[in-house]
Amino acid sequence: MVIVLGIDPGLANTGYGVVESAAGRLVALDGGVIETSAGAAQERRLADIHAAVDALLAEHEPDAVALEELYFGQNVRTAFAVGQARGAAMLAAGQRGVPCTSYTPQQVKAAVCGNGRADKEQVAKMVQALLALPQAPTPDHAADALAVAMCHANRAPLSAALAGAAR
Repeated sequence: MVIVLGIDPGLANTGYGVVESAAGRLVALDGGVIETSAGAAQERRLADIHAAVDALLAEHEPDAVALEELYFGQNVRTAFAVGQARGAAMLAAGQRGVPCTSYTPQQVKAAVCGNGRADKEQVAKMVQALLALPQAPTPDHAADALAVAMCHANRAPLSAALAGAAR
């Protein structure tokens, strides 16, 4: 049994999803969004993200944290804020000794949908189907975080086997 905490980082909204992988089957344990107030100072918002991720780590005791990698689009300011939110989440994991792995949005989409260019609606529908959820997870950040966790849960055994073979 492996438990993975997936994180879709963002300063305003950080999605999280917890999945358990046992006997080749994935089960959703938790999912949602950590919201921070736009009116709060940036350092307060990052502290809130850190505290919330730390609480999730304490509650679920995951074996790994999987994060969506930074995507540099048109807005550099947004990219920096996302990077800082990633750092807050990684710090919480590092303080608890939980290993982190990052995946690009394309890797996550390919792992969950079979297509690295899938749109958000396709990702949410596939997360729903693969985790046998009664409805697609909302908002998008929660669905994306569950997809990141699923990506890691499916890739981790192969990565571990390859690392062991390289020794």
